Parts: sequence; C-alpha cells; structure tokens
Amino acid sequence: MKHVSFDKTGSAEVMSFSHSELAPLTQGQVLIKVYAAGVNGPDIKQREGAYPAPKGASAILGLEVAGEILEVAGDVSQWKVGDKVCALVPGGGYAEQVVTDASHCLPIPKNYSFEQAAALPETCFTVWGNMVVRAELTAGETVLIHGGSGGIGTTAIQMASALGAKVFVTSGSDEKCQYCLEQGAAVAVNYHREDFVEPILAATAGEGVNVVFDIAGGDFVNRNLKVVAMDGRMVSVAMQRGMKAEVDIFRLMAKRIRWTGSTLRPQSIEAKAEIAQGLKLHIWPLLEQGKMSIKLDKVFAFNDVIAAHQYMESGQHQGKIVLKLI
Repeated sequence: MKHVSFDKTGSAEVMSFSHSELAPLTQGQVLIKVYAAGVNGPDIKQREGAYPAPKGASAILGLEVAGEILEVAGDVSQWKVGDKVCALVPGGGYAEQVVTDASHCLPIPKNYSFEQAAALPETCFTVWGNMVVRAELTAGETVLIHGGSGGIGTTAIQMASALGAKVFVTSGSDEKCQYCLEQGAAVAVNYHREDFVEPILAATAGEGVNVVFDIAGGDFVNRNLKVVAMDGRMVSVAMQRGMKAEVDIFRLMAKRIRWTGSTLRPQSIEAKAEIAQGLKLHIWPLLEQGKMSIKLDKVFAFNDVIAAHQYMESGQHQGKIVLKLI
C-alpha cells in the first residue's frame, strides 16, 4: 500500500510517499480501504518530532479515516466486508489501507460524503471525551471554548450548542470570531485585540462559565481560572500557547475548580470504544438530523499532503482539512 512517510522530523517538506505491507489482523480488528483521511494538529506535532506514536501504534501519520471495510477479524461481528465506516485509528490514516479496532468504527452518517465523514472521528472523540465525559457539560450550562474556528473548536461549539449549553469562544481574528458566531457561539472574543476575561465575565453577569474547554494552555491558564464559575470545571486538551503555566493555586482552591485533561491517542481500546458508543447514541443522530454539521474548510488530493500541512500551519483554516485518496 502507498502511504505518507518521513525519514527525519521537521517541516512539511520532509514528507514523501512509500510502499509497505500491512501486518495481519489481530483479534477485534478490521482492515479499511481509505477513501479520505482527516488532517489534525497531532499529525503536525508527530511530523515535527513532538508527538511520537505510542507503543504498538503505526508510525504512519493520520488519526481518522473514512472508507470501506475490506476484512474483519474472526471475532468481529458488528461489521462485515463492504460496510462503509469512519473510524478513529491509532496511526496509519495517511495510507491506502489502515487497521483499527472494530469498536472504534462508526457508520457514515446518512447523506455524508467520505470526505465529510473523515472529518468527524478525531475531533468528535476528543470533544465528547473531554467536554462531555470529563468536564460533564450539561444542558443549561455555559462553556468557554478557546480556538473556536479550528476543527476541534468548530466541533466543540456545535456539540455544546446541540446539547443545550450556551457557548462563548475566543479566536484570533474578527473574521474567525464571526465564523464562530455562525457556528452557534453566543459571544466571540478576538484575543489579539482584547483580554477575554472582562467580556466573558460581563456576558455571564460576573458569575463566569461552568466549563472552560482549553486548547491554549500557557498564559491562558490563570485567565481561565478568573472566568471559571464557583464549582466550575476546566479541561485541557492542547497546549498551543505553551506547556507550562504559573498557576494561581489559591483561586483554584477558593472557587473549588476541578481541572482535568487528557490526550486521546494513548487511551485504552476500551476507553475509546466507550467514547464511540456515546457518540453513536447521542451525536450521530444530531449529525443525521442536521443539528450538527462540521464544516470542511478544504479538501486536498492525497499527493498534496505537504500543501495540506502547510495550510494547517498557516492558521488560515476555519473548520476541518481532509485528504482525498479516492
């Protein structure tokens, strides 16, 4: 099979194409012919050498795909050859074929193309697992989402809104803030023009938000603590503004804030399967009913993978970036 490879870490130009054989299926797995693959921030970090594949996972880039099942292991009963699925994969998505656990596959939502479906798994698993499972966001609550115009942010805005929460966001330009409002946010703050603390406190009558969904880290952490409500929650899912922060521990204590976070890729097969079931039950019906619709920003041909990574790194995208293989 043809797949993206790189002999050394670095900029997008280190990527090229190679051919190799896939290992045989093991218990609980399926083989998928890849029609489209999502491009995500962790792919960039892995290419740069900052996010190595976990033990046992494919070193090939790519964490989400859509396509057709070519083969199932003998103990797999929920899928059959020919089924059209989208799937979270532990690696190997930038390839003509990929192996993943059967329990991490989901049906392609009704009326979705392969490209649209490939944009769902990594972001939906990440947002559901962190914002809903870990931070326990519920209907009637408020949530602040940083980086609202990217793939994760778009998904978080739409999911939170669809679940009945009121959404506030930050983003890096007026244009991106307008995009976030169109996705369902009630308030959008351009963090390059103003500190988000006062606008968010003003919008919540000084009470703050129940949940902060944070992809920023770094210098945003203490500001987040200022806008979290009493007994609120903060969940960290990325560190775009830095891995370290000097934390106001007293504020954390005084407000009784719960601060959690996770990375998706190293989690157990069972944990990811549980997230998949939550998505199938609660989110897939919303996608099929049109109550959620994750925007594709740009679809690149597989051979244009370098350009796709460069586009993501430019920060211009609003929504998801996808590679089309077929």
